[in-house]
Amino acid sequence: MSVLSDLRAARKLIGNAVQSRSTRRELAVNPPAAPAPRSVQVLVYFADTRVNLYQVRQWYAPLAELAATHPVAIMTRSPGATLSIAEESPLPVVYCRAVTDVEQFLAAQDVRIVLYVNQNQKNFQMFRYGRMWHVFINHGESDKMYMTTNQFKAYDYAFVAGDAALDRLRRKLWDFDLEKRAIAIGRPQTDHLTGVLPYTPDERLTVLYAPTWEGDRPAAEYGSVLTHGVALAEALLASPRHRLIYRPHPRSGVVSPEYGEANQRIIRAIAAANAADPRAQHVYDDGPALGWQLAAADVAITDVSAMVYDRLATGKPIVVTRPVSPDAELDLAGYLGSAVWLDASAAGDVVAVVQRALDDPEARATLARWAERHFGDITPGAATARFHAAIERLMGEWERFAAEHADDPDANDVDSDEFDEFDPEGMPARE
Repeated sequence: MSVLSDLRAARKLIGNAVQSRSTRRELAVNPPAAPAPRSVQVLVYFADTRVNLYQVRQWYAPLAELAATHPVAIMTRSPGATLSIAEESPLPVVYCRAVTDVEQFLAAQDVRIVLYVNQNQKNFQMFRYGRMWHVFINHGESDKMYMTTNQFKAYDYAFVAGDAALDRLRRKLWDFDLEKRAIAIGRPQTDHLTGVLPYTPDERLTVLYAPTWEGDRPAAEYGSVLTHGVALAEALLASPRHRLIYRPHPRSGVVSPEYGEANQRIIRAIAAANAADPRAQHVYDDGPALGWQLAAADVAITDVSAMVYDRLATGKPIVVTRPVSPDAELDLAGYLGSAVWLDASAAGDVVAVVQRALDDPEARATLARWAERHFGDITPGAATARFHAAIERLMGEWERFAAEHADDPDANDVDSDEFDEFDPEGMPARE
């Protein structure tokens, strides 16, 4: 079995290498249009590959609105991700394969704030540059252990959702200046939950099932597709009163073939149900944009993931799948301690659980209370205003420090060779 796994891994590496060379050639022939010199003040640094594009996609709309005040660009390090972002993003994209490319771009621009949506190890290469604020904005609010990693301390600031995030960091991180370095902004993405519905609304209740992937270690095994997903999907597809929107995580099955097969079973079941009754209009959604799904669903079923909180920010009913793995870490001090849970043993009875989330006054009151605790004011436009205010605060701080240190030597004058040894060519992670 290990030999077979090694062969699969070798084939994947060869395929990745071929694809990477192909995309680099395409970029050489048709590179994205470069921003005008001295035009970029806010830079989004995305060093990851296509598989994690969902992490930056959800920021496109809020950042495009911010760009009207402070010009924004996205810096990429992966050729495949560059092509995808250049095609779909409203923001300019800059591909910097090597560290020297990064330096040349920064030297030509007026970057004051660098935003990071994940904890990619290549973020470290950007941290070297002073005279700009490095800000972790994350790609979602959740109670996963990811939300309290000590890596928060690597950034000058972190934009977090609200009081629950602040309390989480206060409990977990030692000697972290929360009052100065963590700024609550809510969830500005919820002001941009748009998109064309792929179905015609009718009397059916629409249920969004948006599970996470299987995880790469026991403590992160939150995924429910294998343990809950097939049973709950079959139950909803069999109900004449419900419509299912299935949006699996793009990494589903990357670690576990069994998990991947369960994902395919659900996709096939949706196709079969629509063939049997086209009026049902069940949806398998693998599109790049997340927005209309959260706004349109009457009830959302999610795993322990950022998707819980994407939905919570709308103030609409949620059901959370309870992880089967005894090693999966759960922080029950927040919303999860009061959530409507779906056990694997009850997945076949999901219709009743969905109805409870809709009808139970106590469940609805609990939802509203935790939405405010996690995100503050969730009225339309409130989070966007807080996001812009946080950026303005840091711009003001930048101007103050720049004035105080105007005569100092260049803080970014670092020997490139030191970092070339760490990553000789600034090579992107494999596609």
